[in-house]
Amino acid sequence: MSNDTITVRGAPAPAASAGLRESKKRETRQLISDHATRLFMAQGFERTTIAEIADAARVAKKTVTNYFPRKEDMALDHQEAFVASLADTVTGRSAGESALAALRRAFEAAVAAQDPVAGFAGPDFSRMIDDSPTLSACLRGLHDRREEALAEALARTTGASSGDITPRTAAALLGAVHRVLFGRIQELTLAGRSNDDIARTVAAEAARAFDLLAPALADYAVA
Repeated sequence: MSNDTITVRGAPAPAASAGLRESKKRETRQLISDHATRLFMAQGFERTTIAEIADAARVAKKTVTNYFPRKEDMALDHQEAFVASLADTVTGRSAGESALAALRRAFEAAVAAQDPVAGFAGPDFSRMIDDSPTLSACLRGLHDRREEALAEALARTTGASSGDITPRTAAALLGAVHRVLFGRIQELTLAGRSNDDIARTVAAEAARAFDLLAPALADYAVA
């Protein structure tokens, strides 16, 4: 019998205890984020205090700041998934598929699924970001980081030298299209359009946007 499964007088095994602790941490983090986002949407990001968030989540202020050193991280709680999204698509592209084709396919699927990572976050959340200079700046920074991660992935997959600007140029073009389309989804959301209507509109606009890149990137970074 493995030591990991041994219990003493009904006490949980060390591995099980560690698992429960991590689960509890994830639950607490999500609880804080959910209450913070609700308050941000109701009364504005800048006007909401850490004390109010702590009271709503029934935790200490120190607990809030331990989980979220930056206030904006509570509103944008899936930053790493967003930053990695384009790079992961390129890294996982199919044999014979270019980076452009893979990213186009992934974006079309995200629009069809009305994925929040693509921008389908709903009117209240979109308004919360649009009304907050802090969150708007943070979102711009996330777009920048996503483009940088994409450039690194393109450099790896093409074997580019450290001084080659081609991966950075390609990432800038591909990142710009995604940034524009994300902004378009936000714009239509704030205009009161339904997600189904937005998806139809953006699907057509995305086709034109990606077509513009085809002459330069159709054969670039083919797996």
